Amino acid sequence: MNETDSIDKPQTKPRPWWQRIPLTLQIVIALILAVALGVALGAGNPSEANKTFIETLAIPAELVLKALRALATPLILMAVLHTFMTTHIPGRAGRRLAVLLFTNTTVAIVIGLLVANVMRPGTWGNLASPIGEQTAPKSFDPWGLLKDAVPKAVLEPLVNNNVIQLIVIALCFGIVLRAIKSEQVAQGQTTYQPIEQVIGVLFEAIIRILHWVIALVPLAVFGIVAKVVAEKGFEPFKSLGAFVVAVVVALALQACYYLTRVKFGSWVKPQNFLRGGTDAFLTAFSTDSSVATMPVTFEALQHKIGVRETSASLGALVGANFNNDGTALYEAMSALFISQVLGQNLNLGQQFVVILTSIFASVGAAGIPEAGLVTMTLVFTSVGLPTQYIALLITVDWFLDRCRTVINVMGDMTVSALLDGKKPRSVDEA
Repeated sequence: MNETDSIDKPQTKPRPWWQRIPLTLQIVIALILAVALGVALGAGNPSEANKTFIETLAIPAELVLKALRALATPLILMAVLHTFMTTHIPGRAGRRLAVLLFTNTTVAIVIGLLVANVMRPGTWGNLASPIGEQTAPKSFDPWGLLKDAVPKAVLEPLVNNNVIQLIVIALCFGIVLRAIKSEQVAQGQTTYQPIEQVIGVLFEAIIRILHWVIALVPLAVFGIVAKVVAEKGFEPFKSLGAFVVAVVVALALQACYYLTRVKFGSWVKPQNFLRGGTDAFLTAFSTDSSVATMPVTFEALQHKIGVRETSASLGALVGANFNNDGTALYEAMSALFISQVLGQNLNLGQQFVVILTSIFASVGAAGIPEAGLVTMTLVFTSVGLPTQYIALLITVDWFLDRCRTVINVMGDMTVSALLDGKKPRSVDEA
């Protein structure tokens, strides 16, 4: 090898040892250390000398929440625009796909709210007060909601974190840009490409910044758990335990809904659906990413379950960008859970707002790391709930995120099975 080759060849630096530890393991380690520190600081009966130090433990969680709130609106805007610009959806099949995705997501949210209303996990214990000041809950005003949907300025939703206005702007620009791209592609023009590239670069840039924030999550978990254990002991975590059980129950009911749809709307047998999708489900739980699971999902649908290639690609590859049923269910349940903790039970109108914001905030969120935490800030803001409580939800999110990712993947596979119809593919198609 000559000197020129050694100069031209890019050299990759090895990552620091702490970056090689999976995020889940980092959070588990942070939880163990936080509990130990909280017990050492008093476990519910702290001394006056330690109170100042205990308060400072919450600073990392405060910074993480501020960063998530700041990134939420531009991230969702770019994610929706990027999805509309890069996803190819055929006309007739696209309309049916949209109906299936909208139906599945709506059912998931309704199931989540139903379970939260019946089990009422927020009343099972006393959760610690959040960091900072609480905000007053917003009352439901349908006409005010409609009038507020159109912002006074295009950039206003990005400044005020107004999720309804953000959704309107994102969908309008996304639909128009997609139409312009389709027209130019049909005419052989390429002037749309710079806009598509700019959107892609901005989306990637925000995602990279988000990775920096996520790297601080274990530190935030350590600080907030240590603070809660030191000040309140273990009593606050009873509610969180009830919340975890409620979310798992709701996700299981959503899985049953999927299997029912597959049984009556497709030629695929539910037992074959579960058996064939095992690899995809395990990959989803282990990787915690429906995007990373897409190749496994596509392979399972085509070769293990036996659906047609077009159906598999629409559900697993296209639908995965829009279908985040588990995430939407989780966000809706989180909002209701926190409202129960505060004794501010959301009425039907406010729960309807939660349904709307959860549906649209989940669009294009598949490629966003820790999407549930990011978009949850928008859902909370839409009904006036304090986003500070999200810091406590982070302590259980690492587990629930994996569970809802499995449901997201299962939803993609269900859509593929339903698109495939009630007749299996023939030998010629295979």
